[in-house]
Amino acid sequence: MAPKKKEKNLKRSNIITLKLTDIELAMLNEAAGITGLSRSEYLRKLLLEKQINHQIEVVADMNDLRKLVSEYGKIGSNLNQIAKHFNSSESQSHAVKNEIHQCITDLFQLRKEVLKLAGGMDGLNCDPMSFDKTRYYLVG
Repeated sequence: MAPKKKEKNLKRSNIITLKLTDIELAMLNEAAGITGLSRSEYLRKLLLEKQINHQIEVVADMNDLRKLVSEYGKIGSNLNQIAKHFNSSESQSHAVKNEIHQCITDLFQLRKEVLKLAGGMDGLNCDPMSFDKTRYYLVG
């Protein structure tokens, strides 16, 4: 790829030094990488244009996502029925309690798979397990 030609009147001769934390540097690197710009170009555009437009293409198999969402709904419905029965009966068995906990585990595993397929909540790479888990409590 040929180097970009600079206009003669826009020769950049001023150098600045910027100190960043590790987190700030990682954020800068990720943002610049997403836009396909160098860090210098990214910061310059950010300064001059105030907004940098970029496109994120999310590629996912919609049939797989539909299946996972359907399974998620079925498991959630089953979990609600089990919890209702468990909380309304006088004899609360360990087997039912274990089944409820297994359903919860299945839900979180399915959620992890959906997020992995969808590329995360915002289209960027993110760890699905970093999100807070909802806590389920059994009465009794």
